[in-house]
Amino acid sequence: MTLDDSHDATEVQAPQQPRLGRKRDHSRDPEILEAALDVLAEEGYDGMTIDMVAARAKAGKATLYRRWPSKGELVVDAVACLKQVDLEHLPDTGTLRGDLVAMIKPRTLEDAERKVQIMGGLMSVLSRSPELADAISAAIIEPRAEVNRILLRRALDRGEISPEVDIDALALVSPSMASYRTLVLKQPVDREFLIGLIDGVILPAAGVRAPVEA
Repeated sequence: MTLDDSHDATEVQAPQQPRLGRKRDHSRDPEILEAALDVLAEEGYDGMTIDMVAARAKAGKATLYRRWPSKGELVVDAVACLKQVDLEHLPDTGTLRGDLVAMIKPRTLEDAERKVQIMGGLMSVLSRSPELADAISAAIIEPRAEVNRILLRRALDRGEISPEVDIDALALVSPSMASYRTLVLKQPVDREFLIGLIDGVILPAAGVRAPVEA
């Protein structure tokens, strides 16, 4: 199965080419893509329709089809626009634990929860669509894993962890376990869970002793 959704494709036949001399207005694209993410998180890919997105964005359905001929193309663009972590301004506390804990902020937790909900909305179609699977990995899994790689490499450079630590594998632990907790266990990814994950899994795996609470 391709990204084209046959049901959606029969609702409106999008023109193959824009009219000569007519420029498309992309000024509302951010609002439409945000609406698509909201509907995706709420309804899932299979339940999502172009009509729902158009209504949420208060835009004409024909406008959406001119820009995105299929639901799949709309979803790929929407997922690609998810807010990313600023890799240039990561916390630098001097310790691996301090850096990891400093990444746990209310806004960060909210963004992470929404991303996992969006991923949950796509679970039914990921195995059928390599394009969506790649988009999800690039927008949701990889950014957090890259943050972890950077923090782990800093720890390696400080001599805090051994060169034998598999940084690439360890960097995937927290995003993978957070996804499992949300999608399978239906439990929140909160500060308590993340600190337990840091102290009970990541630090021991990196060969770092977590602080003993008094």
